[in-house]
Amino acid sequence: MAHGHPRNPGQELDLAWVGETSGINLQAAIRRGKTLGTRRSVKKEYQTAWLLRAVTVIDLTTLAGDDTQSNVKRLCFKAKSPLMNDIKKDLKIENLPITTGAVCVYPNRVKEAVKFLEGTGVPVASVAAGFPAGQTSMVQRLEEIRGAVADGALEIDIVISREHVLQGNWTKLYEETKQMREACGESHLKTILSTGQLANLTNIYKASLVCMMAGADVIKTSTGKEAVNATFPVALTMLRAIREYHERTTYKVGFKPAGGIRKAKDALVWLSLMKEELGDDWTKPDLFRIGASSLLTDIERQLYHSCYGKYAAAHQMPLA
Repeated sequence: MAHGHPRNPGQELDLAWVGETSGINLQAAIRRGKTLGTRRSVKKEYQTAWLLRAVTVIDLTTLAGDDTQSNVKRLCFKAKSPLMNDIKKDLKIENLPITTGAVCVYPNRVKEAVKFLEGTGVPVASVAAGFPAGQTSMVQRLEEIRGAVADGALEIDIVISREHVLQGNWTKLYEETKQMREACGESHLKTILSTGQLANLTNIYKASLVCMMAGADVIKTSTGKEAVNATFPVALTMLRAIREYHERTTYKVGFKPAGGIRKAKDALVWLSLMKEELGDDWTKPDLFRIGASSLLTDIERQLYHSCYGKYAAAHQMPLA
């Protein structure tokens, strides 16, 4: 992630700070979340601009058991040229270097993705550390991270051990996350909290703080494999933790929702949430990503509509 700001170095674990958090108001978070898509809307040329920004923050993802070199190649081609040439011509943006934020794959597909994206500036992200369950040994998890980095992954999406959060073992969570940050080296670390499995918002807030203290560059809601993935109450909780961390340390940490974000209108709501809660810096790809596989197709359909006044079917979109 090409940060235009200092990378979060982490800090010593501050259990007193973690302990200050108690009893986050779930009902208030739910009420606030319900209003996000209704309080304001983006129309006409402004909507087009926001949708183009949304394209640039997508981590275009394939994490399937039947992934092959050919579908990784196809995904990489889409990442470096995400919009139809006709749309770009009509919008007069042919010269804008619009790509997705990254391509995200399993570790054994990293080499292929790096080869297919060579010279494009699109980074390869790799899930690691026993994704999605995180139930392998630390030795295996660290080796998986190092292997993905050695193969060229510039971003590593790791999963935390949920048991440490559920048992309140913040020291162990901190130590493991710090080891994984060190294994990443210069590659950026995204910590997946798997929030749907953490029981409550207070745990989510505390886990967010501990991961940032351990040096996480980005905190991420979920693997996309859980029953509950990215929700607005959870996002609000994590964004408030990012805000507090920034206020206390001056370091900016990114945010990545993942799982279930498929519609262009949803991407606009997520962008507006980032702008309202954290500011413009967090609407750009160095501090905000959306983990998705089908979202880009719907965004392209909406842009097609803005150009031609009608919708194309999803299957008519190139590489849809």
